[in-house]
Amino acid sequence: MSSKESCRSELRIAIRQLSDRCLHSASKWAAEQLVGIEQDPAKFTPSNTRFQRGSSSIRRKYRTHEISSTPIAGVSYVATPVMEEDELVDGDFYLLAKSYFDCREYKRAAHVLRDQTGRKSLFLRCYALYLAGEKRKEEEMIELEGPLGKSDAANHELVSLERELSTLRKNGTIDPFGLYLYGLVLKQKGSENLARTVLVESVNSYPWNWNAWTELQSLCTTVDILNSLNLNSHWMKDFFLASAYQELRMHNDSLSKYEYLLGTFGYSNYIQAQIAKAQYSLREFDQVEAIFEELLRNDPYRVEDMDMYSNVLYAKECFSALSYLAHRVFMTDKYRPESCCIIGNYYSLKGQHEKSVMYFRRALKLNKNYLSAWTLMGHEFVEMKNTPAAVDAYRRAVDIDPCDYRAWYGLGQAYEMMGMPFYALHYFKKSVFLQPNDSRLWIAMAQCYETDQLRMLDEAIKCYRRAANCNDREAIALPQLAKLHAELGRPEEAAFYYKKDLERMESEEREGPNMVEALLYLAKYYKAQKRFEEAEVYCTRLLDYTGPERETAKSLLRGMRTTQSSFPPMDAEHFPP
Repeated sequence: MSSKESCRSELRIAIRQLSDRCLHSASKWAAEQLVGIEQDPAKFTPSNTRFQRGSSSIRRKYRTHEISSTPIAGVSYVATPVMEEDELVDGDFYLLAKSYFDCREYKRAAHVLRDQTGRKSLFLRCYALYLAGEKRKEEEMIELEGPLGKSDAANHELVSLERELSTLRKNGTIDPFGLYLYGLVLKQKGSENLARTVLVESVNSYPWNWNAWTELQSLCTTVDILNSLNLNSHWMKDFFLASAYQELRMHNDSLSKYEYLLGTFGYSNYIQAQIAKAQYSLREFDQVEAIFEELLRNDPYRVEDMDMYSNVLYAKECFSALSYLAHRVFMTDKYRPESCCIIGNYYSLKGQHEKSVMYFRRALKLNKNYLSAWTLMGHEFVEMKNTPAAVDAYRRAVDIDPCDYRAWYGLGQAYEMMGMPFYALHYFKKSVFLQPNDSRLWIAMAQCYETDQLRMLDEAIKCYRRAANCNDREAIALPQLAKLHAELGRPEEAAFYYKKDLERMESEEREGPNMVEALLYLAKYYKAQKRFEEAEVYCTRLLDYTGPERETAKSLLRGMRTTQSSFPPMDAEHFPP
């Protein structure tokens, strides 16, 4: 990792260059990382620490070491971004075109630059044409199929852009920003291998464009593809790998990378949000909640990633906190997909499913590829018992991201509701392949195997075992394992799981029907095994209950007293009322 001062210097130059080329999201990302670099204590002033105050506890929690101020020996790093600015002649036209671009008049901006030959002008002209094509494509989709419908609308500028950018690359006259745009065009046209190659060329020659890294990451669908990339060593590569590991469900590797990056970018809100995202995937909801609470204290008008925070609050049934968050984003920016999803979650928790669906639909009008909205809307249709609509929503989600385990799980649930366990099992298997550490998925698959149509109890037992090993918070797996073994005539295994379940309930200080069932089975099991002392312990505990199990326990104790020749028969009156 380069020194903090070196990273700061690189980012300051990169922000200006990215903003100059209207790559606003990349510029914003770079600026957030710039402010996220921990200041030299000698230079602390109230003005430059105000934004950083409040992040310290998260930083302390995840940072275990300081990063060396010099690169590791033998590793080459790309120098500070000093690119040739060749726009002295074209400058006035470029400023006009940039003004049009900022006003979303893309065709007009491209027209102004039609005769300009500088690299900056050439990039902005091509980028303006690309966005003009995207804008027209969106309009066609709404005109042809409605805001949420599928459409064959395409970006009609792609063919001419590909031809022009391909020629420039062959001639060696294309810059890293042109390569980024060429990769974007190739990706849309389905030429994924060439798109990867071009994007790697772009990030190797100019690593500060986060947009290029993001597009490259979307093309790394397997670990093998990721490992095959020939990337130069640079601290931006660590950000890329951390994000790629997360998308490939390598959450612990991702957390390790972010922990390493915190050594330099100790106050980065982006890194904290990504850590929360990884912890969310690992179902560490308490840690996720703590991180988001601190993020909001530090950046109270933040909307990005807050829909994930709302999912956590929904899962924990924190009604007042979710209500407050929904009100906050509504007042900040209500026409953002994230805001609509948060408000949808709020109404869902209130049980107002029709209103919830309305907000998820609104999110999809704002961004038809907003994955979270499709999945959550599917969940709402399941609650409303509208299975055809749920199936359609989940299918749209997996079309956008085939690695979304929640959508596959939702499809399984929908088909289970329709009494089609073979289909349901197929989708549950897909979801559990993508998220093998989620006990709920294994339990859903086990319950599918238990249905009357399948009755594959041994397979169900295997699934419940996996669930029990995956931190089964709902405490379903152990009692089900015990019941299935008892049903299959395996008393030793049944007693083993009943005992484990009993120990878990005692440690969590939980009472209920499962405890009575476990005590009763273990009492009968140990009596049958002639282990009367252990059986008596369980029977005595059952005497504390008031239901029929109390009489059963008395009967078992009488039987044991009779069987044991060393003890005289005992009367029921000997037991306390």
